[in-house]
Amino acid sequence: MANLDTKTPYDCIVIGGGAAGLMCAATAAYRGRRVLLFDHANKMGKKILMSGGGRCNFTNLNARPENFISNNPHFCKSALKRYTPYDFLTLVDSYNLVYHEKTPGQLFCSNSAKDLLNILFSECDKTGVQRVTSCSVNEIQKTENGFAINTSHGLIKSESLVIATGGLSIPTMGATGFGYEVAEQFGLTLYPREAALVPFVVKDGQEKQLCQNLSGLSFNVSVECSGKNFKEPMLFTHRGLSGPAILQISSYWNKGDSISVDCLPDTNLCDYLLDLKRHHHKLTIKNALMILLPKRFVEEKVGDEWKKTADQFSDEKLNILANQIQSWHISPVSTEGYRTAEVTRGGINTDHISSKTFEAKNVPGLYFIGEVLDVTGWLGGYNFQWAWSSAWCAGQYV
Repeated sequence: MANLDTKTPYDCIVIGGGAAGLMCAATAAYRGRRVLLFDHANKMGKKILMSGGGRCNFTNLNARPENFISNNPHFCKSALKRYTPYDFLTLVDSYNLVYHEKTPGQLFCSNSAKDLLNILFSECDKTGVQRVTSCSVNEIQKTENGFAINTSHGLIKSESLVIATGGLSIPTMGATGFGYEVAEQFGLTLYPREAALVPFVVKDGQEKQLCQNLSGLSFNVSVECSGKNFKEPMLFTHRGLSGPAILQISSYWNKGDSISVDCLPDTNLCDYLLDLKRHHHKLTIKNALMILLPKRFVEEKVGDEWKKTADQFSDEKLNILANQIQSWHISPVSTEGYRTAEVTRGGINTDHISSKTFEAKNVPGLYFIGEVLDVTGWLGGYNFQWAWSSAWCAGQYV
């Protein structure tokens, strides 16, 4: 780590030592810019280290604009096209990073997320980026030649300023609303912020009891809300529902919405039950369902009345059971909030930001990149790719 130089103005100051900040600082320094990167935390890259179970799902080869949520869905197109997942792979391959494709498109570090973080540190170090930690901001002022920033380490000046401080998710990792405050200070508007890629909490009663009884059970489902659908595993928890399918759909959920869960996305359960009835199969309904679904789930979800064969029920009754399993409507009372959320939905209105340079249109020299913007990726490496893409693009101009 370098000492902060309060005497000589920098060409560029980047606030926020996460994925986007590190990437942007190194990219700008490659252009010969004198760059300072600082963070209020005692270490940089904490979220990188904890992501993906400590192995960091650092990109998704299938990243496309439709994998991102924004009030301006066109904003992310330029950056994602100009700096693709394969461009980032060129960088990590040059360091011989060992990684693997866990599910189609999702790339993880094979050893540790620390390997990836060390690559970003190396990129900064070899280009001369000055990195400073435990440095907080007291005030930012616009000057004739750029910006004057009053920090806990003293007053520093810079021609350009990049805000890469992320969103509100996981405050224990140091997340704050600093980036939003800077945006408001300079007249940029914000969209409401919500926790996203986050587990649901269900209300007390039968649903809560069911989730508690099934805590730890996970299986593949299809979940739908607000016209979006994801087919991935769902996990029961003591508080409600989690797992990839739930985290994905949480980004499209608003308080008061219900979600619809199909517990057998690859089967027409009504047809299956009617076929049992037609052939007078000796399997009871409950035993037949245990062929298709986890035993624990069937025992908790399906009542004892179904310990009979299908021919003892009307077609209508069988259809009702099928709907209970394939169109299970759940109304979460809330999400678990920023405490466990992976990202923040909403943020800085991108109408104020150039999609080419990431500079604020009304404040020359002020740039915003990464999660602080109103661009939220799906689960599966998309948010890291947004960090790399937006940071690289801004780094060409700061």
